[in-house]
Amino acid sequence: MADPRSYRPQTGEIPVDPGVYRFRDEHSRVVYVGKAKNLRSRLNSYFANPQGLLPRTRAMVFTAASVEWTVVGSELEALQLEYTWIKEFNPRFNVMFRDDKSYPYLAVTMGEKYPRVQVMRGDRRKDTRYFGPFYPAKAIRETVDTLLRVFPVRTCSSGVFKRAERTGRPCLLGYIDKCSAPCVGRISPEEHRDLAAQFCDFMGGQATRFIVDLEKRMAAAVAELDYESAARTRDDIAALKRVFERNTVVLSEDTDADIFALKEDELEAAVQVFHVRGGRIRGQRGWMVEKVEDMGTADLVEHLLQQVYGDGSSSNNQIPREVLVPELPSNAEEMSVWLTGLRGARVDLRVPRRGDKATLLGTVEQNAADALRLHKSRRAGDLTTRSAALQELQEALDLPQPLMRIECFDISHVQGTNVVASMVVVEDGLPRKADYRRFSITGDAARDDTASMYDVIQRRFRNYLAEKTGPVPQGMNPDGADGGGNGGNTNDGTATVPLADTTTATTRQKFAYPPNLVVVDGGQPQVHAAARALKDLGIDDVFVIGLAKRLEEVWLPDSDFPVILPRASEGLFLLQRIRDEAHRFAIAFHRQKRGKSMTASALDSVPGLGPSKKKALLAHFGSVKKIRSASLEELQAVPGVGPSLAETLQRTLAMATTDGAAAAVAPAVNMATGEILDS
Repeated sequence: MADPRSYRPQTGEIPVDPGVYRFRDEHSRVVYVGKAKNLRSRLNSYFANPQGLLPRTRAMVFTAASVEWTVVGSELEALQLEYTWIKEFNPRFNVMFRDDKSYPYLAVTMGEKYPRVQVMRGDRRKDTRYFGPFYPAKAIRETVDTLLRVFPVRTCSSGVFKRAERTGRPCLLGYIDKCSAPCVGRISPEEHRDLAAQFCDFMGGQATRFIVDLEKRMAAAVAELDYESAARTRDDIAALKRVFERNTVVLSEDTDADIFALKEDELEAAVQVFHVRGGRIRGQRGWMVEKVEDMGTADLVEHLLQQVYGDGSSSNNQIPREVLVPELPSNAEEMSVWLTGLRGARVDLRVPRRGDKATLLGTVEQNAADALRLHKSRRAGDLTTRSAALQELQEALDLPQPLMRIECFDISHVQGTNVVASMVVVEDGLPRKADYRRFSITGDAARDDTASMYDVIQRRFRNYLAEKTGPVPQGMNPDGADGGGNGGNTNDGTATVPLADTTTATTRQKFAYPPNLVVVDGGQPQVHAAARALKDLGIDDVFVIGLAKRLEEVWLPDSDFPVILPRASEGLFLLQRIRDEAHRFAIAFHRQKRGKSMTASALDSVPGLGPSKKKALLAHFGSVKKIRSASLEELQAVPGVGPSLAETLQRTLAMATTDGAAAAVAPAVNMATGEILDS
């Protein structure tokens, strides 16, 4: 593995023009291809402090042994050259959206004497009608199999057709009436061509005409008491309707568009595309890709379009008039020109903001979100994958014992108010929600994140030590939160057990078993605080690490440098899943606590309203919202509330509503992570 300093070019040697660059390894294989508006600025970013790079980018620069670049005249030329090199070299560190197959189309070879219906890929042929693209190809075959009942067009290959002509015996489809058998003269070439034309008309959107004709034919057969023919026609109508409903119009019939959507996290992205042709959804396709560098949605969209459509001479067959995306790439104008050049006609690249297309984009986004969630759940639920993840972590952290139980802690607050913490538990790689705990943090412990982390770790493991030696001391909650913690999480289905009903035996089962590993959400400061809390308690058999969210680094208490796990590591994926669950759990408790404090403060600000009257008002109306909307007469119906207090109450709550509306414009932010808590 090469040191990036050994091949870093001098800053003055790198031009400031747009261009494309290639990183090569020690065997001269291209490992990464990229483009830049300013080559000097972009390449220098790779040779900055390695600890500041994303793990996958860091792996790339240490794998490479040299870098070279080519200056081009414009961003459009850079886009074209970048794609050419990616296709030529297939670099291991570039994000890849394409697979090894082109889009499948339903084709009718009208140029032949006996037209044939078949599934075709690749370049288009002369005198052939195409419908699609469809995905998967199974969808085309199901459609064709259904339509052959009504339009028994030839589907066999040339070899099978010629053999049937020689022997005078049709293939199996001819015997079961799913082929009109022109090979043995059951139908003339002209009649078969008309049948193929009707098939094309139906696929082209004229389904209603054929269904109406069949319904008239069925009615005529019934009138003539020919019930057998009427039953066959009825089944034909049902077959056409099945195909017709499968291709329901979702947009105007002159709409040809590909609609892309993405759902991403720090490591991976799920991509979905709906192919709409003639206003109908003809196919759907999806990819799961690993994010190999720090790129946003716009960059992912650029790479997606570049690789999906840049397929040489056949790409113009795939590009529709409209390409709808969730976010425009930074070089949207150049990308549109490039797509237009490939298609040979204008391509409208845009983000739908309203109407049916925006609604359909929302559906595609939901499909992408479902695909990402399913992908993650399959990884998390697989026993082999979980075992591999735990083994990877144990080896990477050089731990002496298997990770049977992992606990993760996270702090959540808004500018130091309503400070809370969460503890989530994973045993054998699976969440154990019955052991989740929540902590309220007050006093000096709430002054910053490190103090809060120290406090939470101390409280959790004081309970552990107490349960090892005897009953839980009076005044200490069994959930590990001294005088203010909350056992369980009602939002997750975990029961909140009243303290008076909780026995010592129950608490011993939950907390006498310590974790093998403590994970804290944060970097060195949080890790040092957690390690100091354990040391002050005399606990030396529990290991502590921190997971820093920005670069996904694993920090150890006794090291000045983080452990960098491979980007696609199952161990890193497990840590991220635990950290994200602790983060979600903490935010849920923070919102609940903040909501209660806001409710209480609204009534606390009313002059002359004491605790007993406040309790009476809440018991009578049920919520502050209903108190605010109550009339003076309704307020005076509460015992102890007279005319003067009712007027004061109404006036104060109205002023609080006006002030709160202005405050609500700014979203609440978790200062520990920067995440917006409420939209």
